[in-house]
Amino acid sequence: MKKLMLLLTTLVVLMLPGCMAPAGEPALDPPLAVEPESPTDESITILGTGDILMHNNVIASGSDGSGGYDFNHLYEPIKLYIESADHASACLECALAGAESGYTGYPQFNSPDELATALKNAGFDLINTAGNHCMDRGLAGGLRTLQVLQDAGLDTIGTNASAEAKATPYIREINGFKLAYLAYSYSTNGIPIPASAPWYFNDLDKDQVLEDISAVREQADLVILLLHWGVEYSPYPTEEQTQWARDFFAAGADLILGSHPHVIQPAEIISVDGKDKLVIYSMGNSIGSQNGIERNSGVMVTAEFTRDGADGAIALSGYEFIPTYIHRYNASGKQLFRALPITTTIAAIENGGETILTADDIPLLESVYTATMDTLCAMGLELDQTTL
Repeated sequence: MKKLMLLLTTLVVLMLPGCMAPAGEPALDPPLAVEPESPTDESITILGTGDILMHNNVIASGSDGSGGYDFNHLYEPIKLYIESADHASACLECALAGAESGYTGYPQFNSPDELATALKNAGFDLINTAGNHCMDRGLAGGLRTLQVLQDAGLDTIGTNASAEAKATPYIREINGFKLAYLAYSYSTNGIPIPASAPWYFNDLDKDQVLEDISAVREQADLVILLLHWGVEYSPYPTEEQTQWARDFFAAGADLILGSHPHVIQPAEIISVDGKDKLVIYSMGNSIGSQNGIERNSGVMVTAEFTRDGADGAIALSGYEFIPTYIHRYNASGKQLFRALPITTTIAAIENGGETILTADDIPLLESVYTATMDTLCAMGLELDQTTL
């Protein structure tokens, strides 16, 4: 009887669900439930910086004395910041019309082609040519400028090589974000655009800007405006500018980067339907040789936008202002220029990493930093200022 009971018990165990296994193979544990992964947020960082002014002595700083030029020194100190952004732009205030046109600074600028190579090497992606100096060497010079920049691997915007180019919006997909840039200038310094080339110049006409924003809004995740506007050397925007900024944001723009005044002007956060939008009315000069501390001051602006992994909504998630200073110095028997990031330069002086400036120069750099941050906040923007 005990043998019969043992046999029956063994048969019952073997017939229990989940306990049967092929001969010679061990029974497997049931798989564990796997929680679905939460969608991750995605971000992109956009950088803009001030005007590029190639005065005579800035041009001379790149000369090798035998007809060649190298301008890599201009942006070497801030190259890391530019390269770190996902997309970086600057405003070019000169023609690249060739040596036969003569290299000159103010009032009608023309620089060597090697400048384009230096801008590419510095990490810029997009060059805004919609400035009041875009006709300094006429239409031929302007068209050649576009070609030289593009041959160096840079994108261009603001002036156009054809009617087709003007009608084609600048949209680039980066990190899964579709960026649309629009660029305009208030003037060509009185030099008329040829009647045969109405497509060349993007005039800063409010109604046209609003129309263009509407045209690209559905094609892009972010719309960035590069506006060459405002009053030269004024520390504030005009009432018209502040109203236009609000109108452009209401129409669908996400970020406005201003240029032209050659001094830094304030920034604002403007809320539209609960979304924060950033405008800086002027980023000052990134390179040049003007007189006065305020005209040798600039700022790099970085704006971070994040797409929510859950609902896909895109919002301004952070921004930073990095004050810069145009430093003139002598080396190798000539005057040179470089754009310095102020806080890291002060740190380099203090830890022995800076070989040109000394502790005696720190008060100047501190004053530039303080003036820059005060100006940026002059219209109510709140920033956590670094204590220097």
